[in-house]
Amino acid sequence: MRTVPRAAALLLAGALPVALTGCGGSAASDAPPDVTVTAGPQEVTARPTQYCADGQGQRYSGVTPPIVEVSPDTPIALTVPEEVAANGWSVQVFDERLEERIGEVDVEAGTTTFDAITSSDVVPPAFYLVVVEDRHGECLLTGSWPVGFLRAGGDVGEPAPATPPVTPAG
Repeated sequence: MRTVPRAAALLLAGALPVALTGCGGSAASDAPPDVTVTAGPQEVTARPTQYCADGQGQRYSGVTPPIVEVSPDTPIALTVPEEVAANGWSVQVFDERLEERIGEVDVEAGTTTFDAITSSDVVPPAFYLVVVEDRHGECLLTGSWPVGFLRAGGDVGEPAPATPPVTPAG
């Protein structure tokens, strides 16, 4: 696995400018949950860039999404905690700059692991998968966990100045 902190930090600075409409501004009392990402033999932990618990929304500055180097056809599994699975979640697919949403896959409520994707299922050689927790309670968007993937021939670029927001499926 190779991480690309500078590129990821740039992505984080300009990407995912999601307003937490309907959420309070103070931090939730509990630490936000992490998502586990397995790509072939590699396993990384993704921290949320935003999360909402008990009706209190929080954006987390300084969170660097992991960037994972993968070979073609590498199986990818995304595992969420039980609380996220109970609320429902989806996987949004973005280009290498988190500028264009390429697709979205809804995950059946109660499912903790989504493993129906490989590194070759997405056309660009560099892309992001963003785990997005469905709306629940007072918060419009409760959680967002971006993870970058880089196949041979790909490059993670600087984010576009105005990146579209990541929105919940339901």
